[in-house]
Amino acid sequence: MAKEAMFGAGCFWGVEESFRHIDGVIDTAVGYAGGSTEHPSYEDVCTGTTGHAEVVHVKFDPERVSYRQLLDTFFEIHDPTTPNRQGPDVGTQYRSAVFFYEDEQEAAARETMRRLDASGAFGRPLVTQIVPAAPFWRAEEYHQRYFEKNGITHCG
Repeated sequence: MAKEAMFGAGCFWGVEESFRHIDGVIDTAVGYAGGSTEHPSYEDVCTGTTGHAEVVHVKFDPERVSYRQLLDTFFEIHDPTTPNRQGPDVGTQYRSAVFFYEDEQEAAARETMRRLDASGAFGRPLVTQIVPAAPFWRAEEYHQRYFEKNGITHCG
């Protein structure tokens, strides 16, 4: 049976592309979570006033890929030490966040952060939020699989 995961790691286009190609990931969708506005638009979220993060919702087969493997990818593809910023993108919508669906996901995320902080892998403390899954609002269709639709093969 498929499980869900949701991550905020900056601009959702590249984040989706990274998760989409993992064996065991069944589906991805980009959207918004963690804010106060219902059915926010991209323009709403870009104002920084809705409280939403740009996120990728992942459906995965836990028999083929573990949640911990998804966490490893999440921490590899962005800088979890910069609050409200990823590269040139600045604002609360670009924050680093793990939205967990079950207690085991929360525990795995907290343990992974403790391990990474203790290792000094990033040279600075991690600021990733670990919060219960919030309602997921699917982004406009032109944002879905943006890299694929536009022939982009990698970020930057």
